[in-house]
Amino acid sequence: MKITRVEVMEFRCETNIPFRPIGCRIYTDEGIYGDGEAALSYGIAASAAFGMVKDLAKLIIGMNPLENEVIWDKLHKTTFWGQNGGPVVFAGISALDVALWDIKGKFFGVPIYVLLGGKHRPDLRCYASQIQQGFGPVHERRYKPEEYAEISKKVVGDGYDALKIDFMVFDEDGSFMKREKRTGILTPRILRMFEDRLAAVREAVGPDVDIIIENHSNLDALSAVQVGRMAEKYNIMYFEEPNTPSVKTVKYIADNINIPIANGERIFSRWQYSPYFENMCMQIAQPDIGTCGGLTEAKKICDMAHTYDVSIQAHACGTPLSSTVALHLETAIPNFIIHEHHLCFLHRYNIDLCVNDYQPVKGRMAVPELPGLGNEWSEKAMANAIKCTVE
Repeated sequence: MKITRVEVMEFRCETNIPFRPIGCRIYTDEGIYGDGEAALSYGIAASAAFGMVKDLAKLIIGMNPLENEVIWDKLHKTTFWGQNGGPVVFAGISALDVALWDIKGKFFGVPIYVLLGGKHRPDLRCYASQIQQGFGPVHERRYKPEEYAEISKKVVGDGYDALKIDFMVFDEDGSFMKREKRTGILTPRILRMFEDRLAAVREAVGPDVDIIIENHSNLDALSAVQVGRMAEKYNIMYFEEPNTPSVKTVKYIADNINIPIANGERIFSRWQYSPYFENMCMQIAQPDIGTCGGLTEAKKICDMAHTYDVSIQAHACGTPLSSTVALHLETAIPNFIIHEHHLCFLHRYNIDLCVNDYQPVKGRMAVPELPGLGNEWSEKAMANAIKCTVE
């Protein structure tokens, strides 16, 4: 079997938020195809991801799609920028790699998790992610303590026993909080505002629901320690991206608070993860399969994390394809902790990109049982996409 052509796509979504998913479809001479995603749909990188996938696709035409390790090494070693690369290079590799796994699963007629070693658990515990923006079919802005409490109660009522909130993204008037207010030594007013919101959520959900603090790297080492120490008494599950990823500063934070640290959305490949594991400053690793180097690389990161007793929660904030592949990985590893169900997976503009819409039932996610990923780009999404064909 050989790769005959690759379609690279920028999908058009009917939404007023910045969301530009980049996907690919790899075709073979045996009629089997596979889909993948470069998970840089948000932020400012979609155009670069599109170009990266297109450039990398030229290198795999004519190769055997079942030889994913051979292809991965070629993309990493022969592209100059692959070695020690950042989000754009590894997102490009990720998209092609996931598509290759999709092909492999279809070729052997099994779900991907079987190829990864089997299913450790029948379903996956998941949490409601980013509920400061609501948790329904439209984006909402929550910034008052009572609003945080209200949405948290709703989520728990839907069956979730864990939730994640960025308590620090909005100021007290609902505007986006300026970076300078969240770095250095926080003022008593700012710290009190954060605590009022957190306290309201803990009171609303009770002691048996896990709370994850999101931060999007907007604090620095000093303010993160302040927030972490303040939050300790609220029994926090973990503190995500407390500052800009840096082994030394994350180590400082981990040493000075009693809350587990999660990181990974902005860390790419096993080489970049390695020092975080070695100095034990990361307790939950969050590789995004669409940016860390694909499923081939994510499995290596998870196995390496296991040797340091580091748990895994795959980061998932792209299209439904990214959530689907995360389920396959997480069910196949022993060190899984929880699955992220982002609010973006509730929005019709995103759901319509794929043929299957997998949603939790009472806070648990089932793993797809179809051959390959168990999901693919919809005809509607592909018909409306900006395309480039490499052959």
